[in-house]
Amino acid sequence: MEKIIFKKYEEPELENPILVSGLPGIGNVGKITADYFIEKLKMKKMADIFSEYLPPQVFIFDNKIHLVRDSIYYKKTGKKNDLIVIAGDFQGTTQEGQYELSYEILNYLNKYNISRIYTLGGYSIGKIVEKPKVLGAVSDKKLVKPLEKAGVSFPSGEPSGGIVGSAALILGIGKEMFSIDGACLMGETSGYFADPKGAREIIMVLSKILRSKIDLKDIDEKARQIEEITEKMKEESKNKNSREDLNYFG
Repeated sequence: MEKIIFKKYEEPELENPILVSGLPGIGNVGKITADYFIEKLKMKKMADIFSEYLPPQVFIFDNKIHLVRDSIYYKKTGKKNDLIVIAGDFQGTTQEGQYELSYEILNYLNKYNISRIYTLGGYSIGKIVEKPKVLGAVSDKKLVKPLEKAGVSFPSGEPSGGIVGSAALILGIGKEMFSIDGACLMGETSGYFADPKGAREIIMVLSKILRSKIDLKDIDEKARQIEEITEKMKEESKNKNSREDLNYFG
């Protein structure tokens, strides 16, 4: 078996496509965003990606197995730029796998003359965020001003630890080996659980960048559910601390 296999479904003709990549990561912010665009824009699948760099695993849905994979979707927008989105079940499980998958995906898509790359991820701040911001990092400074207009923040020195994983490599390899400029969009998140609130902020920013109207109703509902859960957790923690104080004085 080859290390990376592309199972092709369609090879559409696309106009100056923008590439968006959102794979699982911190708070699953990137994955939630990518999946949401695929669903709401009714994007079509170009290819599935199977690889020994992904976990040796199948999922089971309604008693049917699903071999883990990443996938490539497209949307003909009828505008200046069509859209390609990378989504999936996992990132590469090793450093070698991360590099190989990122390079081979970009190499596979190179024939479409990608005009811009946006990678998506979460930025963990270790606490529940009431109003998450979207932080940005760019491969060319000319992108900063238009992204700021779309709602992206560029705080000095952040993220201090740099960017890791597919969000970093697809952007970096795209710049160095394929001469494609781009940006990483990171939604603030606690990092404790899958975070639709952080994803919602990226969805809003990305919809402005892509000039696409996205219905936010479903992501708003998911964010509301998370708020209810976190409020319940806070209340339970408060009650537990109160009981411990009473036990101490007892």
